Amino acid sequence: MKNSTVSGDKHTVGSFSCEKCKAGTLPDEKFKTGSFPGFNKKAGSASGDKRKSGRILNLTMAALSFAFLAPIFIVMMNSFKGKLYISDAPFALPNKETFSGLQNYTNGVSKTGFVQSFGWSLFITVFSVLVIVILTAMTAWYITRVKNCICTSLYFSFVFSMIVPFQMVMFTMSKVANILHLDNPMGIIVIYLGFGSGLSVFTFSGFIKTLPLDIEEAAMIDGCKPVRAFFSVILPMLQPVAISIAILNAMWIWNDYLLPYLVIGTKYKTIPIAVQYLKGGYGSIDMGAMMAMLVLAIIPIILFYLSCQNYIIKGVVAGAVKG
Repeated sequence: MKNSTVSGDKHTVGSFSCEKCKAGTLPDEKFKTGSFPGFNKKAGSASGDKRKSGRILNLTMAALSFAFLAPIFIVMMNSFKGKLYISDAPFALPNKETFSGLQNYTNGVSKTGFVQSFGWSLFITVFSVLVIVILTAMTAWYITRVKNCICTSLYFSFVFSMIVPFQMVMFTMSKVANILHLDNPMGIIVIYLGFGSGLSVFTFSGFIKTLPLDIEEAAMIDGCKPVRAFFSVILPMLQPVAISIAILNAMWIWNDYLLPYLVIGTKYKTIPIAVQYLKGGYGSIDMGAMMAMLVLAIIPIILFYLSCQNYIIKGVVAGAVKG
């Protein structure tokens, strides 16, 4: 039994010592069954309940994992089947009759101009994320360290922008973007900065409040100007939360369909817009090519997420400590 010892004529459980054992009046059977005073009968049942609840939690998490991964597996499976067989048996594995090899991939790439769309998506995503991370980090540092009513108002303005739905401003935004000549790949980066700044500034501000002010003061004493102090001292300390923000914004921008469609239209097609163009007239869809393009579209962002996933929870928790 756990935490029990037997020495001569004395039994000890934890700090409990049975005097009857000294006299030899308590058999070993009673000790084993715990039928003497002071024995905790609930300890075994409590550990059993914990193991049972742990199994239930594991089974629940396994079921949720399967539910989230099943659609991805179905898309990948159907991308290797002929387009005539996908609608008839979408959950069946490919066989000799339905297997089409890489034909769906070649057809999809040729029909959608996937390589060019991939280039535009990569350009917009990389530079949008870079601009969001750098500028919002500088903004959060300034409004956190400078204590006045203007900075406080700016902070709450960024927080308020997080709760404004995109559908409320999308038509006005598209009109203003057209007037200001932002309806191009460079201009949409500015628009993404506006929509992504709310959460980014809020998260950066919470993390910066945890940083000791003495480090910045020491840098200023050594002769660092504010800009140099930010890039040499502050930004390296913001790495965990910066990577977390970069991952979240990259996943959003890479998969975004509505904003590029409203702003830059079909002249500069991103991957979601290119995939949508596989839908023909009268509702006809080349399901095989669409499944193949969906697989090619999700592979880069999944690889990026898996390579940086260790920083997500660390960065979000660090940014939520204060604020």
